[in-house]
Amino acid sequence: MEVLNTPNEIKFHSGKVPALGLGTYELLNTECIDAVVHALDCGYRHIDTARFYENEIAVGNGLKSSNIPREKIFLTTKIWHTDLDKKSMTLAIEDSLKKLQVDYVDLLLIHWPSTNDDVTYKAVEFLEELRHKEYCKFIGASNFNITLLKKSLTLAPLVCNQIEYHPYLSQQKMLEFLHENQLFLTAYCPLAQGAILQDPLIKEIARSHDRSANQIVLRWFIQQDGVSVIPKASKASHRISNFDIWDFELHADEMYAIFELDKQKRLIDPTWSVDWSN
Repeated sequence: MEVLNTPNEIKFHSGKVPALGLGTYELLNTECIDAVVHALDCGYRHIDTARFYENEIAVGNGLKSSNIPREKIFLTTKIWHTDLDKKSMTLAIEDSLKKLQVDYVDLLLIHWPSTNDDVTYKAVEFLEELRHKEYCKFIGASNFNITLLKKSLTLAPLVCNQIEYHPYLSQQKMLEFLHENQLFLTAYCPLAQGAILQDPLIKEIARSHDRSANQIVLRWFIQQDGVSVIPKASKASHRISNFDIWDFELHADEMYAIFELDKQKRLIDPTWSVDWSN
């Protein structure tokens, strides 16, 4: 098959990240270990986890069971929003490293901001201290709105914001802000929990390219500047399919049509969520 010139890594102001990764939310125990090993065998080099997922031990066992050297893998974990004081953050990352069986993670994120902005900003500042201690190579945010990011970027060199993003939920304003500041966006829930795969437009484009619906959506992500995507895939066949997107390309009119599917349909909106209008 022809390999197109779509980069499989995203460059940001201080490094690079694989454009496509494996999300591990709700993958536990042996299923999680097997998923990580298989994903790395398939060519994935970006693995995303979090303390909240309660699977860091399994992810770590998967990494250890793989033949891929640690330095070839981009590993992300996250600190929960109730652990944003200095002591709790230190204990959290030290525990994560122990469970993951690694000396460092590539990217350490605040999973959700605190409902108290001052707590969030102090936590952002402390992320930089943790980076200097070499617990992580890069630091970033998850589920921050633009207002929080603007202030946070004056406090620490964040590299990304991981947020819900799929064709039914436009993130155009966020993307513009991130591009201006040389940050990247990591998209979670990229398939809208499966809903987007039933969309008539996606199905039509899939037929025209002789591809599956999930491949069309994931291809749409990686053709966007500064966007990485981390679909969860519990089945081996899905992991293979998700990664097999490098040898075709969506046309400009197809990209535009998918952007037009936006319904501002947000699937993840807990009680502690931010005000997304800011």
